[in-house]
Amino acid sequence: MKNITQLSKFLSLVLRHQPEELGILLNEQGWTNVDTLLKAMQAKGFAIDLELLKQVVAENNKKRFALNEDCTKIRANQGHSVEIDLGYSHTPPPEMLYHGTAEQHIASIKKDGIQKRSRHHVHLSVDTETATKVGQRHGKLVLLSIKAGEMQRAGHFFYISDNGVWLTDEVPSNFIVWETK
Repeated sequence: MKNITQLSKFLSLVLRHQPEELGILLNEQGWTNVDTLLKAMQAKGFAIDLELLKQVVAENNKKRFALNEDCTKIRANQGHSVEIDLGYSHTPPPEMLYHGTAEQHIASIKKDGIQKRSRHHVHLSVDTETATKVGQRHGKLVLLSIKAGEMQRAGHFFYISDNGVWLTDEVPSNFIVWETK
């Protein structure tokens, strides 16, 4: 299992942020050739073949990766910091979505909203459980409720990735439900 996790983390790095780490190219939709990827990874010392790559894709709990139908191409589903177009269509969101973050970010979020920063989109979850898991990785958890339906009616666009993550360009602070105590 440790090997699967290590491979998954490395794939996240090269398919989302640093393809140059392997000397591979991503096309405009983020796809790269599987054979080229495998050869480059093997040259870097990774013991990987197509079957193990399929296992990494299938077992990734966040469904971060996608293989095309004939398993000749692979890409990350979202979270890129490199310039790509995933080809997602505008999709009306549910009324509420959720965002997990760390307490240290709240002052900035209250001032500027949730910004994508170096990513292509802000990531939102359809359920609090997923948002909680994401937010806990960054420090003391703060779970934010996002008025996504209201945002969409105000002209903001939403997309849904292949693995069910909701994406938008930003979340202005007036669309965040600020709990009062």
